[in-house]
Amino acid sequence: MVGLLVRFEAKPGQEEAVEGLIREMMPIIREETGTTTFFAVRFGSSTFGIFDTFETDAERQAHVGGRAAAMLFGRAGDLFAGQPSIEPFEVVDSKLPVA
Repeated sequence: MVGLLVRFEAKPGQEEAVEGLIREMMPIIREETGTTTFFAVRFGSSTFGIFDTFETDAERQAHVGGRAAAMLFGRAGDLFAGQPSIEPFEVVDSKLPVA
């Protein structure tokens, strides 16, 4: 399993717009069959993050090249104080809810 950790800082006054953008992305994320988990988080008042996982690197690359990523990066100049940081990772171990 592999993943991405994306962190970004909202421009002053754009915090609610960033949350709105994340909520707009969620229907697209739910349609992505290769995205195993997706968490959007907030670190304090203006720092946000996305933590998502995939079974394969090919699925991760499909996500990076997909519609949700295009939405996020398409609005980055308007909403973010700088470029988002993107850290790919490998999952060493996990605990997920049993379906």
